[in-house]
Amino acid sequence: MKIQDSLSTYGPGVLLAVVIAAAAKWIEALLPQGIISASVIALFIGMIFRTVKKPGSAYQAGIAFSSKRLLKFAIIFLGANLNIATIMQVGRMSLFIMVFTLATCFGGGYFTGKALGLNWKMSNLISAGTGICGGSAIAAIAPVIGAEDRDIAFAMSATFLFDMAMILVFPLMGQWLGMSDTAYGLWAGTAVNDTSSVVAAGYSFSERAGDFAVMVKLTRTLSIIPTVLIFSAINFRIKRKNPTIEHQTAAVISIIPYFIGFFLIAAVLNSVGLIPVSLSSAMKNVSKFLMVTALAAIGLNTNYNEMKKGAMGPMLHGFIISLLVAVVALAAIGVEQKLGLFA
Repeated sequence: MKIQDSLSTYGPGVLLAVVIAAAAKWIEALLPQGIISASVIALFIGMIFRTVKKPGSAYQAGIAFSSKRLLKFAIIFLGANLNIATIMQVGRMSLFIMVFTLATCFGGGYFTGKALGLNWKMSNLISAGTGICGGSAIAAIAPVIGAEDRDIAFAMSATFLFDMAMILVFPLMGQWLGMSDTAYGLWAGTAVNDTSSVVAAGYSFSERAGDFAVMVKLTRTLSIIPTVLIFSAINFRIKRKNPTIEHQTAAVISIIPYFIGFFLIAAVLNSVGLIPVSLSSAMKNVSKFLMVTALAAIGLNTNYNEMKKGAMGPMLHGFIISLLVAVVALAAIGVEQKLGLFA
């Protein structure tokens, strides 16, 4: 009886999100690789669907479940695809640059967000999407800080728009600057946001540049781990200072949300080879689809007309941070070349 009740309560909303996710994956497969990810397509389809016809009350519980719970499960499965040992392969060249780009994202993002009047959650989601790995970073940090669906939608939209511009501009800039395959791959891997966009921008330059850009991107993805822990601690401290929240605990373990704990466990198990390659690959596919489903639900919870009214601030924030990261990464690469760290 309980199972039947759960199905009747959550089923309609979850099914609607799954259908939109499947449609988004199908559309993504029809487009050239790297043009637009299924997550962004699902988000926009969900927003358009809500604008045309808002889902009734029978769908709301399932939509809320999909946007919150499924997003957390997607992050757990994502951990099974991270290999911490990867950082050793390209760390010599990329870690120096990533320190500067991450500092630029969150430092510059803080002041930019304040100047534009954005709330700290939206501002940091945009910074995380720009500095780490687009949608995956946004998805990982959003539940940790309790971000609203509207904040997530703005952050995803901002990072997507500038990813599209980078796919076109980066190869041309790389040719104009006379960059080597290694230097360009390092630049694209550290400055372009989403993985699919890194693939498109990298291989547009050369196959070798594309291979290296993807390796750098995988290393950059590992910064999700310390970032979510830092934001967990920040959110924990904010909640402790809030007098309206009762029964707060000072336990350190409460800083780490359960899904981040499982995410870290999965990453460690995969790094030491305890997760078979076939299982890791399957979990990656599951993670991707759950994330697309969650973004579809977030779109169904987001009013497009309301977003249009406040779109200028987040878009300007995304533009400023994306530009700063591209310039800082390029300058750091120049320093490394002068120091003879790579050709």
